[in-house]
Amino acid sequence: MSCVLFEEHTTQDGHVIGEITLNAERSLNALTLEMIEEILPRLNQWQTDERVVAVLLDSAGEKAFCAGGDVVNLYKAIQGEGAADFPERFFENEYRLDYQLHTFPKPVICWGNGIVMGGGMGLLSGSSHRIVTETSRLAMPEVTIGLYPDVGASWFLNRLPGGAGRFLAMTGGQINAPDAVHLGLADRAIASHHRGALAEKLLDASWGEGEHTDAHGVVNRVLRELEQVSHNVFAEMEAPVYKSSSLIRELMDHDTVEQMVEAVLAVKTDDKWFSKAQKTLAHGSPVSIKLIDEQLSRAKHMSLAEVFQFELSLSVQCCRHREFPEGVRALLVDKDGQPSWTYPDVASVEPSFIDELLAPAWDTNPLADLK
Repeated sequence: MSCVLFEEHTTQDGHVIGEITLNAERSLNALTLEMIEEILPRLNQWQTDERVVAVLLDSAGEKAFCAGGDVVNLYKAIQGEGAADFPERFFENEYRLDYQLHTFPKPVICWGNGIVMGGGMGLLSGSSHRIVTETSRLAMPEVTIGLYPDVGASWFLNRLPGGAGRFLAMTGGQINAPDAVHLGLADRAIASHHRGALAEKLLDASWGEGEHTDAHGVVNRVLRELEQVSHNVFAEMEAPVYKSSSLIRELMDHDTVEQMVEAVLAVKTDDKWFSKAQKTLAHGSPVSIKLIDEQLSRAKHMSLAEVFQFELSLSVQCCRHREFPEGVRALLVDKDGQPSWTYPDVASVEPSFIDELLAPAWDTNPLADLK
């Protein structure tokens, strides 16, 4: 069975909806290079196919839309198992896919059910119509493995209000459906049991012909209707990020990242969500925390193309230094939960180490063709 399934569904008026299903349920649909290399050409084909009016992006199983990228194989390549150029190929193609989703001219409806983390966030964020359900758990938890929030996070986290993007990057804080919609990380909160109805309504819709085709309008109307009948499912759900928004703004309003970390860890709270964020921050990579601060500052005014070029260089550099592979080893390979970080705390991280990570990885960036 293929790791990605493709289907073309014919609508009642003769148009086509393309469906992409991530089909690796056992690995929580973690994004592999093979999956990426299958999706890219299919999107290219559908982009120019006049029959195709929209793309539906979802996954096998109920647990996860996509729990992240294939970091274990990245680790193996860094350790000398497999092709030495695997990290460069993986990140280049992953970011090409994310960029293509961001710039795709037709509606891309992403069903972000269950776990949506790391690489899954890249796919969701690039889609034009981002759906979350009552089971959705969004996060960028790269601080736990010595990396940084990539897949375009330099773009989408910088656009969150009140310092929330920086806080979520530093703490790996999880985001549920109400918070995702409030922050602008998702467009619609729809009950998971309406997944079948979504497909039916898209196929039954009248998409129009030629200049009278309004694909985005059709999708908006279908999703609006399903969101309206889903209100009761989300009515009683808490929104912990929203609840803590004033506190987060205050904690991120410091002059240095060291002061921000100290302020977050000093908060006395009974709030389970905030306590978990504190714990992740306390045990996270000091290099990652320092790097995240630089990443978000430098990328603040970058274009989308510049963001992916910047992140590609940074990700490849992270593969050339010890922090990232050590984090993956401790969390996902040996699973001892005892990473030996390069520095004991954020204040100890040498600026020269961060400068090395931020230095261009090549004379000509492989994504230089993105416009």
